[in-house]
Amino acid sequence: MTVHPIAGYDREIYVKPTVTNPNIVVGDFTYIADSDFESHVTHHYEWNGDRLIIGKFCQIASGVEFVMNGANHQMNAATTFPFYTLEGWDMDPPALSDLPLKGDTVIGNDVWIGQNAVILPGVRIGDGAIVGANSIVGSDVEPYTIVIGNPSRLLRRRFDQEMTDLLLRLRWWDRSIDEINRLIPILTCGDPDRAKEQLKRAAGDGLH
Repeated sequence: MTVHPIAGYDREIYVKPTVTNPNIVVGDFTYIADSDFESHVTHHYEWNGDRLIIGKFCQIASGVEFVMNGANHQMNAATTFPFYTLEGWDMDPPALSDLPLKGDTVIGNDVWIGQNAVILPGVRIGDGAIVGANSIVGSDVEPYTIVIGNPSRLLRRRFDQEMTDLLLRLRWWDRSIDEINRLIPILTCGDPDRAKEQLKRAAGDGLH
């Protein structure tokens, strides 16, 4: 896969071919509006073992930050000061069970994350969701919903439940390039009712 999806423009990259950290997993065709994705993943320390998992065809705007579990300090003791991370202090690292670890951060497929949004540790964002610019996301986001604000809150659902269920069953992002190309006129149709009917027919035809 090419790194630069726009010829002659180096401030947008497909992420997958650039990732070097084994604890970051990114699907095909996900891009970021920057030239260095891993600089947007902060506090990602090997000893925590947490992973950032991002699906296919996600669109990540400039300034987005994925804050990982290393940002969390011990909170069940008298002080939150992380002596063990700094030179000159006599402290062994706390047990992982003493740290407020939230697990892996998982972003679904076809997720649009707006400019300067912050995704906090352990968050799960469903397929087709939209995160508004400057939002701080600290809790899970359902598929095909739009969240905004600090802390983020549900603005609205993108489609009715029938359309959402149809898209989740179709999983167009897992189709072949030829199949996706045939689906593009439906996927980009601005009339949801018309798109729904066409997707029903396409699913019934098996997209062959």
